[in-house]
Amino acid sequence: MESLCNVSFSSEDRSTCLGIQLLSKHDTSINMSDVYAVEFIDWGLVHETLLTNPGFLLGHASEMYRFTVHGVERSKSQPSLWAPVVFTFGHVDKQICQMWVNKINSCLSLETDRPKNLLVYVNPGSGKGNGYRTWESVAPIFSQAKVKTKVIVTERAGHAFAAMASITNRELNLYDGVVAVGGDGFFNEILNGILLPRHKAPYPPSPSDDDPTVETESDVLVHDPTVTVVDPTVSNDDTSPLLKSSSLNESQPVKITDQDSEMSFPNERFRFGLIPSGSTDAIVICTTGVRDPMTSALQIILGKRVCLDIAQVVRWEKSHVSRNKPHVRYAASFAGYGFYGDVITESEKYRWMGPTRYDYAGTKVFLRHRSYEAKIAYMKAEPEKTNVGANARRIKAFWGLSKESERVVCRAKCDICSTASVGPQAEKPDPKQKSNWVSVKGRFLSIGAAVISCRNEKAPDGLVADAHLSDGFLHLVLIKECPRAFYLWHLTQLARKDGTPLNFDFVEHHKTTTFTFTSSGEESVWNVDGEILQAQKLSAQVFRGLISLFASGPET
Repeated sequence: MESLCNVSFSSEDRSTCLGIQLLSKHDTSINMSDVYAVEFIDWGLVHETLLTNPGFLLGHASEMYRFTVHGVERSKSQPSLWAPVVFTFGHVDKQICQMWVNKINSCLSLETDRPKNLLVYVNPGSGKGNGYRTWESVAPIFSQAKVKTKVIVTERAGHAFAAMASITNRELNLYDGVVAVGGDGFFNEILNGILLPRHKAPYPPSPSDDDPTVETESDVLVHDPTVTVVDPTVSNDDTSPLLKSSSLNESQPVKITDQDSEMSFPNERFRFGLIPSGSTDAIVICTTGVRDPMTSALQIILGKRVCLDIAQVVRWEKSHVSRNKPHVRYAASFAGYGFYGDVITESEKYRWMGPTRYDYAGTKVFLRHRSYEAKIAYMKAEPEKTNVGANARRIKAFWGLSKESERVVCRAKCDICSTASVGPQAEKPDPKQKSNWVSVKGRFLSIGAAVISCRNEKAPDGLVADAHLSDGFLHLVLIKECPRAFYLWHLTQLARKDGTPLNFDFVEHHKTTTFTFTSSGEESVWNVDGEILQAQKLSAQVFRGLISLFASGPET
């Protein structure tokens, strides 16, 4: 029977001739892997289709018993964009229809990767205050797919973090995953609430210091689950991984008891989900290819899975009980210092301006053109690439005289991420070997560590275009002190599709698994997934595929 589509694609996805839809543009089959529900809807009108001429749909209406199949349709012009589609089938025999419904339900029950029970947190103040409306727009398909959802609308900053940090593992294991309806900052709040009391791993090495009471780079501490951690909050308008921030509350201890420690990460069963409703939504764009709540919701109910690298960021402080007291944060997208931290600080003065305050603050910080003295030490992960003559190459590329080698960007079913996720773990360099470390000291306009590419609407290729979701690397980007015009050139390249923002003499790009940071003199602040973190000494390491996300990766 003719499918009764409930799709919201653009007119480019449909073609007509004299008002009659062309069959070649209309799906007449659907894969069972794209079906999420089937319903028997009793006796009623069905429009039967007849193929009278190649490419044309004509037919007549008749009454019979009907059932509908709910599935997913991909946009032909933008394959990463998904929408629900409904196909109606009919037969004069009610038992025939019921038999088909039972058979399809039997097939759906074999899809064991699909979630049955989800914990959903909604941030009503995310983005422009659309968080709850976003959830209402996608909630019906969870009901149709028979996915149970426990929905909690947050009432204050830090609500989701506190709930996730205090929930027992026994209760958490009742769910197949937790879904955040909000932006990147809200997702980070839930991520930290789950990982801080549960993830067990050695800390990254602390920065070296002339002070003999401070541990050296070779010291690795064992994770203590009762250590003090930074408690994040989320502001009314959600945070961006590159520019925006909310404030941090006082630190508080997060504890986990021995009898309740069966939840660990990486975890094959438990997954995170993110339905975008923020200001930037870089994580969703990198993991689904589009910033679309319905696409994200459909990928959740179909049980799609990608592994995601997570960075552990540790701020080191002296205390009366410890030579180095760690304050821990986890980041899924980005940590930045200098320009990025200054924009956060400046924007807080203009909260009354709304989201436009970030553009205003960014312009002021750019014109100020402030640099900071710091020392960075990072572990060598691969042979270093020289950047000699980068400006000359940039000029040639600008005039079309040369082409850079093609980037290997992350896609759905990415070979690099698949190898990283299922293959043997690559042997990491020994952090106790000084020869494995490279130190860079100087004045920097900005220091960035990207876990993923951080693609967003203002930076279409992201900070690092060829960063992958699960390759086990941090992309360390050091912007050394340079003339303001050169820095502007770098920023304009970030804003361009197929730009080359890393191809400058004053830009260093290093793939690493671990780095340390020490500032001297005047200080900026760190932006960790949109949260402010003040740190004179900091270290970070990446955990390959630490969490699983309900997503399929960007389609080509």
